[in-house]
Parts: sequence; C-alpha cells; structure tokens
Amino acid sequence: MDTSTVVSRLRAAGCVFAEDEADLLIAAAATPTELDSLVERRVAGLPLEHLLGWAEFHGLRISVRPGVFVPRHRTEFLVDVAVSLAPPHPVVLDLCCGSGALGAAFTAARRPRELHAADVEPAAVACARVNLPDAFVYEGDLYDALPSSLRGRVDVLMANVPYVPSDAVATMPPEARLHEPRVALDGGTDGLDLARRVAAGASRWLAPGGTLLVESSERQAPVLSGVFTSAGLMPRVHESEELGATVVTGTANP
Repeated sequence: MDTSTVVSRLRAAGCVFAEDEADLLIAAAATPTELDSLVERRVAGLPLEHLLGWAEFHGLRISVRPGVFVPRHRTEFLVDVAVSLAPPHPVVLDLCCGSGALGAAFTAARRPRELHAADVEPAAVACARVNLPDAFVYEGDLYDALPSSLRGRVDVLMANVPYVPSDAVATMPPEARLHEPRVALDGGTDGLDLARRVAAGASRWLAPGGTLLVESSERQAPVLSGVFTSAGLMPRVHESEELGATVVTGTANP
C-alpha cells in the first residue's frame, strides 16, 4: 500500500491530519500486512496513539497503551505553569496521572527532589510506571492512594482531572469516548466534580506555599476559582491563546 492510498483511506474516514498520520503509520509498520492492519484499525476509530504505542507530549514520546487516556497537547500549558511556579528541588505530585505524561514532562524541564504519581485505573498505573521509572507510582482513588508520609510536603500538585460535563461526553470524538476510560473523561454534572474533591483535600498535602494546578475550560474557571478559595487556597487563572488552554492554580498559605 503506497502513501497516497493510506492518505486516501484515512481522509475518507475523517482523519483531519491524514498526511501526518499516514507517515507515522507507515514508519511504525514492519510489513505491508502490518500497515494494512494499522490503517484498518485507525479507520475503525482506534486512537492513533494507541496504535503507535506512544503520544507526543511536551517534546517527549510518552508510552500509551490501549485503555489509557491519551495526553492532550493543550495540557502542556499546565506543565509550563507548574515549572514556572515551582521552587528549587520541588516535591511533585501528578494526581490522576494517566500515562504519567505530566510528571515526565515536568521532570524533563526541572528535576524534582521527589516525584509521586497516582491513578485509580490499573492500566494507567502500569503505563505510568513505564514512563516514570524513577517515581513513586500508586494505584488508588485520589489521595487515598498516597502514603501518609507525603502529607504537608507537596510543592507542586498537578491534577489533570476530567472536566467534561457528563451530558457532553456523548459529543466527544469516538476515539476518545469509545477507547479511553470513562472515569478519565466524565467530570460530573458541571464537569468539576473531581476538581472539587481534589481541592477539598489539597491543603492537607501541600507544603506551605505549595500550589495545586488544575486544567479547566475558560467558562469553568471562575467557578473553579471559587472552589479553590473555599478550600483555603489563593486562586489564579492562567490562559494560553496558542494552545486554547486554561489552568487554575491554588496556592496554600506560606
């Protein structure tokens, strides 16, 4: 199968970046039979990253397995904000870590003194342990997964929680809603259920002056700022027009 045929099949299936995807699939296939299989599965709606086995994030290749949330490029902004606010030699927590992309990107930009990560999904935890070989990676529900020895010591708490309202999940692209875990997509009635839970417990885990960072939509940011204030954190909204990203930070009292 030549490149033009691959591009045509991908374009007919609605792949917006058909040429780029074709190049990646051709490079990943060892044989024509394997290429045909990869194209067929992509046309059927499987995420490109799951087929390749990796996702590009913040200049890194992050290992991504079937059933694991694929890191979005807009979330690179959360990492940038986290790095800009971090003190020297920080203790970093990547909560709801998925593949561990945020922790890996932060580490590549600034080496933390300690890196911890946690997720409720076993497949995500297994994937994060591949991407974060030098980190402490835990399985469990939010803070319940963490050791008590981490309380009051986290300088940077990155929480890439789901923020899509429940009734909007059905409108997401099929590659997301059919192939990524629902728990990584569904943020509850207004999209902020998990963010509220994270904010409510953050002060017990943050070090003095430590910061919680959560991605949201632009529309949700004022509500999330109020949630942070109620949790005893000083909120601030950060926006990137280039990436179309909004991040709300909440800083603990020093």
